[in-house]
Amino acid sequence: MIETADLTKRYDDITAVDSLNLSIRRGEVYGFLGPNGAGKTTTLRMLLGLIHPTSGTGTVLGEPPGTVESLSRVGALVEAPAFYPYLSGRQNLHVLARYADAPPSQVETVLEQVALTERADDTFKSYSMGMKQRLGVAAALLNDPELLILDEPTNGLDPKGQGELRTLIRTIGQGDRTVLLSSHLMDEVEQICDRVGVIQHGELVAEGTVEELQGEARLLVRAAPIDRARQLVDAMNGIERVQVDDDALLVTTDTTRAAAITHELVTSEVEVSELRPVERSLEDTFLELTAETEAQ
Repeated sequence: MIETADLTKRYDDITAVDSLNLSIRRGEVYGFLGPNGAGKTTTLRMLLGLIHPTSGTGTVLGEPPGTVESLSRVGALVEAPAFYPYLSGRQNLHVLARYADAPPSQVETVLEQVALTERADDTFKSYSMGMKQRLGVAAALLNDPELLILDEPTNGLDPKGQGELRTLIRTIGQGDRTVLLSSHLMDEVEQICDRVGVIQHGELVAEGTVEELQGEARLLVRAAPIDRARQLVDAMNGIERVQVDDDALLVTTDTTRAAAITHELVTSEVEVSELRPVERSLEDTFLELTAETEAQ
C-alpha cells in the first residue's frame, strides 16, 4: 500500500526526514510512532503529495504520491479538521462529498460509521473536540478509501473521547482497508496497531509487531538465598539468561517454565516469595530505542 525508498526532506540545514524506508501492507493498522517533532507529519505530507521530498522516492497504492490515481483511493486527516463552523455536520459532509464526487448516500453511511447520526444536524461549532475529530474521520471516509491516513487523531481529547476514537479506528481498520496512524502515544499504538514503525529525528529506528518490539518473555523471581536461586535456575534447561535485579532474578525464558522453576527452587529448599511474568511495555521499548539514538 505504501513503499518508500530513502525518502528525505530537508529545510535548509534541518533534516526533517532522513532516508526513510517504509513498507505498509494491505489490511493492517500501522502505527507510526515518535515524539513530537520526529518527522511524522512531514512524512505524511510527502505521502499525500502536499510537499515534495528533497530526495528519495515513494509510492502510495502503486502510484506516485499526490497523483489523482492515488488520492482518489486515500482518505486523510492531517492535524486538526477544518469545517464551516455555522453549517451542521451533515451539511459540511455534503459540501465535501460534492468535491470528492461521492454519492450523497455516502454521507449517511459515514455518519453512522463514526456514531454522529444523532448530532448530524447540529452546527460544527457546537461540537465537542471528540465530535469534531470524529467528523474529520467521517470526511476522510467519504470516498470509501482503501488507505486511511490519520495524524494524531486523539490529540486534545479526554480519556473517554480517546477510547471512543481508538475503538472506531480499530473497527475501520478491519478487512482489506489499511490504516496508517501517526501518534506519540504509546498506549494508543499498543492497543490498536498490528505493526509499528518508530521514528526519531527523522530516522526509522525500529519496526515490527508490538510483540516483536517488546522483546523477550521474562519472569521475575524473588527467592532466598538469592545466590543459590540464581545458580539453580541458571543450570535448568530452556533458560536463556538470568540477571540479578536488586533482590530478585530476571529470568529470560518462556513463561510456561514458571512451574518448573518453582518446583526446582522449592525442592532445593530455596524459599520463593514471588514469581510472575514481567511485561515489557511498548513505552519501555520506545524509551530504550530513543535513548540509544540520542547516545549515537
